[in-house]
This record gives sequence, C-alpha cells and structure tokens, in this order.
Amino acid sequence: MSVFFYRRFPNTIIKRNFYSETGKWEPLTAEMKHRIENYWSDKINRKSESTLVPSKDKYYILSMFPYPSGKLHMGHVRVYTISDSLARFYRMQGKEVIHPMGWDAFGLPAENAAISQNLSSEEWTKSNIEYMKKQLMKLGISFDWQREIATCSPDYYRWTQFIFLKLYEKGFLYQKEALVNWDPVDQTVLAEEQVDANGCSWRSGAKVQKLPLKQWFIKTTKLSQSLTEGLQEMTEENWGDIIKLQRHWIGECEGYNFDLPLKEVDQTTVTIWTRNPESLKSALFIALKSNHILVKPEYRNPSSTILKINAVNPINGRLLPVVIADDLDYPEGSESLLGDPLADKAISELATQLNLQLSTNEHDPRTGEEICQKALSEDWGGYKASSKLRDWLVSRQRYWGTPIPMIHCQSCGTQPVPVNQLPVFLPASDGEAKGHSALLNNPEFYNVSCPKCGGVAKRETNTMDTFVDSTWYFLRYLDPRNLEAPFDPKKAAAAMPVDIYIGGKEHAVLHLYFARFMSHFFHLIGWSPEREPFKRLLVQGMVMGRSYRVKGSGKYLKPEEVDFTGEKPVEKSTKKPLAVSWEKMSKSKFNGVEPESVWDEHGIDTTRLLILADVSPRSSRHWSKDTFPGILNWQDRLWSIMKRWIEHQRQEATASSSFDKALLEKQENLWHDARNFYLKGATFSIHHSQQISVAISKMQGLTNNLKKVPNNFSLKCSLQYERALGVQIIMLAPLAPHFASELWTAFVDNASRLSTDFDWAKTVLDQSWPQVDYDYKLDLVCVVNNQQNCAIKLPRSELDTLDEAMALRLLQQDPLFIKYHSAQKILSTKFDHYPGMDATLTVITEPKKKQKACS
Repeated sequence: MSVFFYRRFPNTIIKRNFYSETGKWEPLTAEMKHRIENYWSDKINRKSESTLVPSKDKYYILSMFPYPSGKLHMGHVRVYTISDSLARFYRMQGKEVIHPMGWDAFGLPAENAAISQNLSSEEWTKSNIEYMKKQLMKLGISFDWQREIATCSPDYYRWTQFIFLKLYEKGFLYQKEALVNWDPVDQTVLAEEQVDANGCSWRSGAKVQKLPLKQWFIKTTKLSQSLTEGLQEMTEENWGDIIKLQRHWIGECEGYNFDLPLKEVDQTTVTIWTRNPESLKSALFIALKSNHILVKPEYRNPSSTILKINAVNPINGRLLPVVIADDLDYPEGSESLLGDPLADKAISELATQLNLQLSTNEHDPRTGEEICQKALSEDWGGYKASSKLRDWLVSRQRYWGTPIPMIHCQSCGTQPVPVNQLPVFLPASDGEAKGHSALLNNPEFYNVSCPKCGGVAKRETNTMDTFVDSTWYFLRYLDPRNLEAPFDPKKAAAAMPVDIYIGGKEHAVLHLYFARFMSHFFHLIGWSPEREPFKRLLVQGMVMGRSYRVKGSGKYLKPEEVDFTGEKPVEKSTKKPLAVSWEKMSKSKFNGVEPESVWDEHGIDTTRLLILADVSPRSSRHWSKDTFPGILNWQDRLWSIMKRWIEHQRQEATASSSFDKALLEKQENLWHDARNFYLKGATFSIHHSQQISVAISKMQGLTNNLKKVPNNFSLKCSLQYERALGVQIIMLAPLAPHFASELWTAFVDNASRLSTDFDWAKTVLDQSWPQVDYDYKLDLVCVVNNQQNCAIKLPRSELDTLDEAMALRLLQQDPLFIKYHSAQKILSTKFDHYPGMDATLTVITEPKKKQKACS
C-alpha cells in the first residue's frame, strides 16, 4: 500500500501518492510518468467563457486547423505542442489568451475515402474528428473547446454562404467560362498547384485534361493594391520570407485591369491589362493568344485571324475586333492584349495589316485617372493589379463542400439565394454517387423556384473550394454561437489581429493570400477595423523520418527489411545498397511514426519535450531515437534534484549550513545569478524569438546549476536555491504541464517557503511567469558599424527605463567609442529594447576620412 501525504493548501487537501512504502521518492519510470499524467490530465486545463469579449490584454494564438484525416501525425503533434506551450506561457504572463481549435472538414480526400469504404462523407469525417479530438486532449493541449467549429457543419457553412452572397452584392463575384484542369478520375477541377510537373493529378495520378467550364470566380485582383500595401506594414522579424512569397504571388501592381463586354455574346467579357489606361482611347483591336478561352471553333474565321466576335470599348462605344496574334509582346502571364497602335510598333503594323486606323478628328480629353474612376463606378475594372495575377476560381465539381448559394432561372438569369433561406443544406449522400454526380443526380436538391419570379429554376450544383472555408475561420472562433451574423464586429475589434499564427510553409502562399484578401474585404465593408488578420507568423518545419530506398529501383523499404549490421545499411533479402535520406513522414515511404506509440512508451510530456527540443520550430525536425536520451536524462535529473531537495527539507539544519556564512553567501550568489541568467534567456527565447528549443537549453543550464550542491551543505536554509528551483519548475510548466505539476506539488509541500516570489496556494500553471530581479545587471549591447563595441552592464531597474537617447549617451561615454568613433558623425541609430532582458543599440557612423599621402 502506498503511503499518502497531503498538500497543505488553505481550505483544501489533495491526496497524492509521491512515496512508496519506504517513504522514498520513487524512481522515474515510464509507468510513473503514466501515473502522473493520468492524475493531472483533467486538472491542467481550465474552461474559459468563449462568448466574452476580451476584457484585458488579449493574446490570440492561432494554429492552422487540421483536416480530420483520422489520426494525428507527428506534424500535428509538433504544431499543436508549440501553440499550447505559447498559450500556457502567455497565460502565465497575465494575458487573456484566445487559443481555439476546429476542423477543416470539407474536401475531396474525405469524399474519396468515404466512397472507398462505402460510408457517407459526413459519417467518415465525424468519426475522425472524434478520434483526433481525444488524441489532442490526451496530449494535454489547452484548446478552448467551447470555440470549436467544423467547416462541414451547417452552423458554419451557412455563414460561408452568407459571405459568398456579400461578395456578390459588392461586385466581387462573377461567373464566366474558363479553361480548367479537369481530373477525369476524381471528376473535379484542380488548382494549378494540384497538377504535377508531368501534367498529372496530385491525388489520382490521372492525366489532367483542359476543359472549358462555366465557373464562379472571386475578384481577388480588385484588392491587389490593398494587399500589396498590407505587405509594406509587415516586418521581416514577424513574417520572414513569407513577405517575398506573397509579393511574388501578387506581382507588381503597375497596371490596371479592364473587363470589356463582347457584343455578340451575352454576359461575356474579355479582360485586358494595361499600364496606361489612356490606351483605351486609341485602342483599335484586342489581341489574344491562340490558347485563350475565347479562341473557340465557333468564333474562328477559316481564312482570317480575326474572330467573329467584337469587344465593346466602354470609353467611346467603338467595336474592337478580336484577333489571334501569338507573336506580339504580351504582358507577363497574360493571354490578351489591348491593341493600341500608339503604344507599340508591332501593334501599329498589325493594325495597318488589318486596315484599322485612328480617326484624326477624335480627341478625348479624359485622363487615365478619370477613365479608371469611370470604370470603377460602372464596375468594368479600373483597379490596380499585376498582369499575372488571376481571380480566384472557387467552383468545384464535387459533393463534399459548401453548396454555392445561387439559383439559375431561364427568365431572370442567375439569382442569389435569399439570406433568410440560408443555409443551402448539403443533402445526405449514400456514399455510392461519385463526386459531382451526388448533386447532379439529386433533383430534390437542384429543382427549386426562382426567388425573383417564382418560376421553375435550378440550384447551382458546384460546391466551393475548401480554401473559402478557411478564409475566415479565425473570426468565427471569436463568436462561434452567433445566430445573426458570421461574427460580431465588436468581438473582432477586441480580439484581432491574431497575435501569432502557427502552421506549415505549404500554406504560406495560397491560404494566407486568400485569408488576407477576405480580411481586407471585411475591412472594406466595415466588418473589421483591421486589414491584416495576422500580426506574426511562426512557420514550423516538417517532421522528417529516415527513409530507405533500394538504389536503382527506388523502392522504399520498411525498417525491418533493412540490415543495419554492416558499415552501411543494405536490403536484408538481396543485400542491395540503399539510399538513406530524411524525408517528410509518409505511409508510402514507411518512415512515419505513430504519436501514440511514442507517448505509450515514454509518456505524454516526454513526447512534447522531444518534439520541442534540439531544433528551432521553424526548422525541419529529424525524428530519431538517437535524440531521446537528452530529454530522458533531463527529466531524470529534475526528478533526482527534487528527491535530494525533499531529503534536505526533512533534515535538521546542520552546523555547516548554520555557521559557514561564507559558503552560504557564495552559494546564494551563484544560484541568484543562475536563476536570473537562465530565466532571462528562456523568457527571451519564448517571447521574442519563439525559439523554444533554445529556451529548453537555457532551462537545462539552470538544471545543471541546481545539481551542483557542495557536500555537507543543507538546502533548507537557502533562499536562492528555493527561488531557483521554483523558477525551474514554473518555466517547465508550459512545455510539460503534467510533469511540472507533479514536481510543483512536491515543491510546495516540502518548501521552507523562504521566498515571497510564489503564490504557494496555487498550482504551477496558475503562477505568474517569474521576473528577473531588479538589482540584477543586464546588458546594453552597443554595435557600431556592424561590430560590437561594448556591452554596458546596468541593473534591470535602470535598463527597463532606458530609451534611445539615454543609450546613445552611455555609448558616447564608453572609452572604446571615444577612442575610435568620437570624431565621426553619427548617421543613424536603432534601439531594440527588451525590458527585463536586454537592449541593443545599433549605430552607423560616417566612414573615416582617408589620410592624405605625404608629399
């Protein structure tokens, strides 16, 4: 039978079994870790009121919501452990943390998987969500589950449809025929990114076909200039190279888009891009490349390059012939060109060949700005954009997605579904109908009445690209039960922007671009005070597994098929040499690791520490058991430190500890310095650089200091050891909450409580994040002309109040600066201030004048 003791908290007694029958601190085994985690699993997270507007300093931590594939993989473990560690850290910093979770639950993979297993997509998705949610809770992630959303829920996609209609109302949505990438196996449109270098589908492997289909587009190009301006507000520190990726995707907004209607074809336009809007006044024709969607057999002339269609110039009503001409100088990424003979010699020569010429009697005094204003007011273009950026094609020919809320009537044309009829429910599927046919073959779904005339009409059977669902999910988290609107603008104003957004680099272009566009649109219509949705990005690297391929054939082997006994691994059965490399974990490469197998063997918190340690969150993580001993040994050291400390607390004070004041003072100074030094480093690494692996190394440094205790020295009388040990456990708590909670209970139950730093009646996760002492000396690092000049030591009390002018005065008093730079003019200064940690002053001076050679 275990011997129990009790925590001596006011008005509460919590039973814990720390000791065995012998009264000794039990060894730290995997079984002990499981006991610890089972005990603390329902105590380390607290519920929050998700409907409330943040009332104090908020900190919105957002991790990209997952597609519910069935089970967590190590990439999931990494991103959500990072976000949880940050969430717990900022709660201890006194922030009102918003840390929500949901599911990106629509999409083709779910649909295909459900069909292959003869299940409904809804049933398959729901079961996956339930299992993955249990895994996340097992992992100890402190998500606010009251904010949980799933994009496949009618409560969510109703508002996605509402936003779609708002885009339509504001002129940001249109339908036109386009050449699309068609997957003949999955029977759906593919984005360009879903087609590989060989022209095959990323998922089915089928050769992709180019088909003309009438598609819905969101006019994302209309906000190109706004999105470009938003990038200028971002810093490299917060966004890294993602700024360049976004800028490259949008392109240089150095021209204007115009949509010119075709005279012969109703509701069809040709889009042209020009640097000079005044070219519309002198344009004589429209040139198209031969692969343009409008170059159709029915529009061709057998004996001429002039098509049987004409564009109408909205400036002057002139008809502009549409011509096939591949050899002109088209703008980058464009398949159409405005035929202005004044702009280009080749265009002028082609106009002459076509017997087209400018009238000498015409004079239009309108400026380019006036032309753009006319186009904007009449909704046929006039906005700045790059020549290569395209509007967002959002139609998908599949079942498992948000239904597009539009109705087609022969008399009234296309009509939006009335808002009071939302949501347009996705009908149940029996799992047998393939893709789009599930809706195409469902007359109960598509046969409807026209909302305008009441006549017979058909509902749109395309569904939306799942990227639409994820453009606004972070706003729904703030108001997940709202029945009147997608979200309350007041709640958005209080909580946005997201302070830190964590996810993979594979979403650094498209998802971020689309989410930024939607946020700019919400700002434009007054729903959000912020244009940019995300203040800072933490793009985490992939978790890589070691893969083994047979040289020559490229066949992947399972680890058990590899012979490791020789100098180099070979295939067991054939002894053929292998190519060994680190690759993204994948079932097909046999290099994946099931997270459950890791935490079953080593424990939840060990798994969390393993995924966080050694490398920066932004770097790829090579998953190897070779790295395990470092974390396992660290936990053992912490456990043994606590064992020794408890033993010291239960002993009577020794003579040496009572009377050897010199030794006591020396040790107090050492532990005071260690506590402050490693606390400073760990805090900076988590708060400013998000280098959690560096924070762990700082914590391990403090552990090594706590392990060094002189012989015959009693820890019972050491205030600074008590402070340092308490800080050690508190810093560990965001990363390993179960393990730290167990250590803290032992700490508070046995402490002499010499320190006033801690709230002894509260759990470790309810402690405030510790602070560097105000008398501890910190560094003002001075960098002159890109070389460190000096590091000026200042007590924290002085460094915290430092400003740029004061820092510069201190530098100018430094002997080295006086000797080498006092005669030089200061050209610029930059002051990076981190209160409680450090400060850096960067100075650039004018170059020294060269000495004249002696005559």
